[in-house]
Amino acid sequence: MANMPPKLSDSQRLAASDKAVQSRRERADVKERLKSGSLGIFDVINDPRESIQRMRVRELLDAAPGVGVRRAFSIMSRANISKTRRIGGLGINQLQNLRNEMLLNKVAITRGALIVMSGPGGVGKSTITSFLREHPSLWVSLSATTREPRENEKDGRDYLFITDEKFDQMIAGEEFLEWAEFAGARYGTPKRAVEQARELGRHVLLEIEIAGARQIRKSDPAALLVFISPPSWEQLVERLTARGTDSAERRAARLALAEEEMACSGEFDEVLINHRVEEVASALLSLATSRAK
Repeated sequence: MANMPPKLSDSQRLAASDKAVQSRRERADVKERLKSGSLGIFDVINDPRESIQRMRVRELLDAAPGVGVRRAFSIMSRANISKTRRIGGLGINQLQNLRNEMLLNKVAITRGALIVMSGPGGVGKSTITSFLREHPSLWVSLSATTREPRENEKDGRDYLFITDEKFDQMIAGEEFLEWAEFAGARYGTPKRAVEQARELGRHVLLEIEIAGARQIRKSDPAALLVFISPPSWEQLVERLTARGTDSAERRAARLALAEEEMACSGEFDEVLINHRVEEVASALLSLATSRAK
């Protein structure tokens, strides 16, 4: 016997109907903004809302200025995208093929922004990064390092763990956006992965030290540098001295470094006070969208 659809109560049917209406409104709004030029194709593709991720790619292209129905069919065929494919089902190769076809057809593509986040140790940068890691419109860059992985770390998830010889080769090949030495190990941001993500319209977030942020400023003046500040110096001190395993000398060194780092906030384009992780994450996404071009 075939499976029967679940029986819904009146309230469940009403909720489902309301959700369907809201989804149609959101898709209609996105199409209008796409037609007006206030949104680009990859802005829509990277929209995390379920209603947009379930939109068919053909529907998206039909609404895009300079594409239309006939060219949409041709573009999708050459990009190896089926006519029933939804936005949320696009793979990385299909996205790259789609971008190439857009460029060949001279369709404007929004390039993702580069956001560099820095600030004193203990301010909560890693927590902010973890919160944003799964956002579809943002890609968190993975640093390469020569240090050994810690017990809970995995290669390709937390860092790219490479040898000193490989790091030297990457420096010689100019494969880093920035790199620096810290606590006896070297850390660097691989350039190619960052560029690929930005080409697909995704904003890129770099969580790096202030020295690295300065290098980015020189190599890419259009990058947005954001300094994360604590609500107060007293709260930062409390966090930095909370580790019971640190010696008195180590605590003093951490505080001295934090004081130096706080003094550098004026070098950044934006300063965000970390009252709540969700608020900082939202502000970073808004800044990225305003900076993208």
